[in-house]
Amino acid sequence: MLPFATSGSKAVPRHHISGYSNGYPRGNTFEISPHRFQRRTTPVAVRRRRRLFARLGLGIVLFLLGWYFFGSGGSIFSLFSLGFLSGSDDFQLETVRYYDLSNVQGTARGWEREERILFCVPLRDAEPHLPMFFSHLRNFTYPHHLIDLAFLVSDSKDRTLEVLVENLEAIQADEDARQHYGEISIIEKDFGQIVNQDVESRHGFAAQASRRKLMARARNWLLSAALRPYHSWVYWRDVDVETAPFTILEDLMRHNKDVIVPNVWRPLPDWLGGEQPYDLNSWQESETALALADTLDEDAVIVEGYAEYATWRPHLAYLRDPYGDPDMEMEIDGVGGVSILAKAKVFRYGVHFPAFSFEKHAETEGFGKMARRMQFSVVGLPHYTIWHLYEPSVDDIKHMEEMKREKLAREQEERERAEKAEKIKEEFGDPNSQWEKDKSDLQNIALQDQPAQADRPDVAADAPVGAGNPAGAGQPPEKPAEEMVEPPRAGAKVPPKENR
Repeated sequence: MLPFATSGSKAVPRHHISGYSNGYPRGNTFEISPHRFQRRTTPVAVRRRRRLFARLGLGIVLFLLGWYFFGSGGSIFSLFSLGFLSGSDDFQLETVRYYDLSNVQGTARGWEREERILFCVPLRDAEPHLPMFFSHLRNFTYPHHLIDLAFLVSDSKDRTLEVLVENLEAIQADEDARQHYGEISIIEKDFGQIVNQDVESRHGFAAQASRRKLMARARNWLLSAALRPYHSWVYWRDVDVETAPFTILEDLMRHNKDVIVPNVWRPLPDWLGGEQPYDLNSWQESETALALADTLDEDAVIVEGYAEYATWRPHLAYLRDPYGDPDMEMEIDGVGGVSILAKAKVFRYGVHFPAFSFEKHAETEGFGKMARRMQFSVVGLPHYTIWHLYEPSVDDIKHMEEMKREKLAREQEERERAEKAEKIKEEFGDPNSQWEKDKSDLQNIALQDQPAQADRPDVAADAPVGAGNPAGAGQPPEKPAEEMVEPPRAGAKVPPKENR
């Protein structure tokens, strides 16, 4: 029970001791009216109108003061944000950013609606490939100012970062303003990747599970640091793509799919067949692969293209027809990471690159499986092809060295054969030239003998008279009459020659 005090003959509560029901002390307080209720004589509408006029007057004064001292509209609006006219949506705090994510869902014609793209590029020891990559950046037909670039440099031992900065400064300082890109982010973060960058190490079966998980971490770090509320699309691109259409962003975007990838092949030397499928991570699921997954450990990661995991899946790469329709779509479950265009809302809903075994897959293949699990559309274009840079394997290098040795041996043999022929020619001469010389000498001798025969009298007497070819020309001269002897009759005795 509350304590009470006595005042005369009545008990008064403690908070009434001072004489006021609110407990304030009586003392020498200023009073404007007796302690009784007095009804206001001013109507309510008039009082509201007065308060409105007062607020408007004060607002105008503050507006003039803000205009005088600051001279900018933003500062003026910040004054109104103190509470005056707070019912209007046009006046907001200067440090508050308002985004309506319903406007960044991604559409089929984003370049017309000025939809922004986040262009993500993971880099590791990429110095040799950066000049080629920036030549592609200069040729993109999607408006460059609507593309924000984000690079992650990790575990690099070469001059990747320095060369990257040099190329970015060059393209942003280009005289053609259309070459300038939007916001550019460079992020450095090492993940302890110890697998070498050569072909054998990167694509060796033993390194695939750990390598894929580290690559997934790198992609997630890059995405979480660079994705902004105003991005409608996210495009992932490897730095070592050699050939791709300049319109690839518009070509993929026109399909209006949540996740879409092209086909990826690579050129080969003629002695290796000329070309070959490269990215085997885009595929449709198969019953054989599902049965295989049930037999593996919890942390196992299935990777395509290795004899250890015979999945018998339909691969996007093997369905390519050089003359097929490039807009033909194929639903897929696994996604390759060379070139991926995805709507930003896919990542905002929580789909990411699993750095663990998700349904026995990791990184981009796990990303595709997770997107399908969350009912997003995931498609590939089997006849729309981009080309990855050819990187010879150890076996290819050995074969090329052997071919080089064989070529040098053939060239050496040809040189020795030519030197031997030249030596024989010098020693014995050329039989063809000697025959031509002998022929020419005989012709000259024959021409010299013709005038000498014409000057001999016996030849002149036997020669027929007249010119041309008279009858009897070319026949032997007739014998004198005295030398003509009648042949003996049969049985007659022929005298000796000296008696005739």
